[in-house]
Amino acid sequence: MESIIQHITRIQDKLAELQKQHLQLKKEQERLQQTLQLFQEKDKLQQSRIEELERQLEVVRATRPSTMNEADRQALEKRINQYLREIEQCIALLNE
Repeated sequence: MESIIQHITRIQDKLAELQKQHLQLKKEQERLQQTLQLFQEKDKLQQSRIEELERQLEVVRATRPSTMNEADRQALEKRINQYLREIEQCIALLNE
């Protein structure tokens, strides 16, 4: 009878330890999720900053045509033509 009681006591101790570990892991998971969210927000900010800098670089390249190489000129021309097509589509939609 005593061995059964000892066995039950050991099982209860193990269960208590597992519950304690579960609580610690749950807290760690919450902390890691918060950290992940912060990194994702920082990533979004950096991506938007990169996009803004790329737009500024395009403007700088467009304002200095003498320093543009042929590939840059063609890319700028392509971009301008794309904008013109979009504007024409908007005008056509407005005229309907």
